[in-house]
Amino acid sequence: MVTKQVRDAETDEADVTRADSLAREIFTDIANKWALLIIEAVGDRTLRFTELRDEVEGISHKMLTQNLRLLERNGLVDRTVHPTVPPRVEYTLTEPGRALRRTVGALCDWTHRYLGAIETARLRFDEEA
Repeated sequence: MVTKQVRDAETDEADVTRADSLAREIFTDIANKWALLIIEAVGDRTLRFTELRDEVEGISHKMLTQNLRLLERNGLVDRTVHPTVPPRVEYTLTEPGRALRRTVGALCDWTHRYLGAIETARLRFDEEA
């Protein structure tokens, strides 16, 4: 996996509009439906893999694994393996993950608030198309 590095003060790595910025790479990793749903599902809890899979309806084992690895790589999720047979693996949000969850929560609130307006706009658009 190739990762962009913060190079020097002259380049703005926090600019998500630049295709070559580290911020764009991070944004791409976390701004997908599964990552956002996982962050919301974990919340303030510690969950095992199967509990998390049950919380996020419709996610496959493969997609949950891939997204948990991305979230862990970006420092948003801590993965703890307990040395039992079979191994028990638990996931919890880190401080940056909890901060992002507040943003995800705001997005969920926005969705609830404007769901009716969005549905109306969709119906109108589809009728005109």
